[in-house]
Amino acid sequence: MSINLTWTRTFRSPSTGGVTLSNTRTGTGFAVASMSFVQLGLAASVGLAIQIGALGTAWLRLAWAGLLLLVLVLLFDRARLFRVSRAGITSSVALGVVTAALTLLFMLAVTRLPLGTASALEFLGPLGVAVFRGRRLLWPLLAGAGVLLLTSPWQGSVDPLGVVFALGAAVCWAAYILLTQHVGDEVSGVAGLAISMPVAGAVATLVAWPSVFGQLTPRILVEGLLLAMLLPVVPFVLELLALRKLTTAAFGTLMSLEPALAVVVGLVLLHQVPGWAAVAGVALVVTAGIGAERAGARVSLGPVKEGAERAGARVSLGPVKEGAERAGVRVSLGPVKEGAERAGVRVSLGPVKEGAERAGVRVSAGPVRETAGYGGDSDDRSLRADRRDAPEAAGRS
Repeated sequence: MSINLTWTRTFRSPSTGGVTLSNTRTGTGFAVASMSFVQLGLAASVGLAIQIGALGTAWLRLAWAGLLLLVLVLLFDRARLFRVSRAGITSSVALGVVTAALTLLFMLAVTRLPLGTASALEFLGPLGVAVFRGRRLLWPLLAGAGVLLLTSPWQGSVDPLGVVFALGAAVCWAAYILLTQHVGDEVSGVAGLAISMPVAGAVATLVAWPSVFGQLTPRILVEGLLLAMLLPVVPFVLELLALRKLTTAAFGTLMSLEPALAVVVGLVLLHQVPGWAAVAGVALVVTAGIGAERAGARVSLGPVKEGAERAGARVSLGPVKEGAERAGVRVSLGPVKEGAERAGVRVSLGPVKEGAERAGVRVSAGPVRETAGYGGDSDDRSLRADRRDAPEAAGRS
């Protein structure tokens, strides 16, 4: 049996303000909302940390979050969870381990550093992603200068162990961004989080349970449940959605807004008054965040829709090629749809070619046409790309 699909690509210039701009704004909205929930959750966690310690607070939030997400997905999206591929499971488990380390280290950091300082140091992780994965260094460098002003290391008043914890969290945050985007592409819906968060809760239990055992009361358990909704359940879902819309470089630079938000939350809720350097740092990172928002849309190839599903085909983008990576263009196929997942047939779109790489435009592959046909006895399954609508017709970014 053979399957021949015809793929027609449509190129649109970002200057038209179409889907690319919409994706950027939507992704930015998700990211900013996530950061806001994170900082509010951290500020609300301070009281609980006094009662059961930083590790105990991190464990309680992660344990509740893992349980909540798993139950919700089992109740409302069980079929999708059971169709996650082996690669998706592996990536989700890795994300869970990194999430636990990130949460535990950062909670240890904020017990020794002001919230704004800890968040600024942690931001070095996303900044590193923005520098190494992006083509525009202006915004990451501007954000880095803002972080330097926020931390003011020349004053010598920062707790060294707190800095070590915050830098460890920064490394974990960089890995978290890359893994979250990979899981978002590999696993549809929030099924990936329904795997990663229980893993994070289990890892945190191994680390924190000895110090928490005997301190738990019904009131503390209820507080932990409410905090888990504020952080990490809602923020992590929003970040997963944001990374389906934005490049990792743009997302990493946008995270520079988090130290600024932390300064504001610290001032309003924790009465941590910032100095002039912190205020100047806030201005710089906000400017960098705005710049990243304007240049951070992902290039999308889909999702590939009805034709492939009706043909019972599994569609694969394959590795993103060097040209797109050098240009800072992130190409996404979107979640593999249910029909293709059930059939288990693999269809290759082949490498992403020169036009999109040079122009930096949004590429639309869907819907895959309904010309999918069946015939013959061969096991070959392929997808043909009609390239007559040449990329030269596309506008340049």
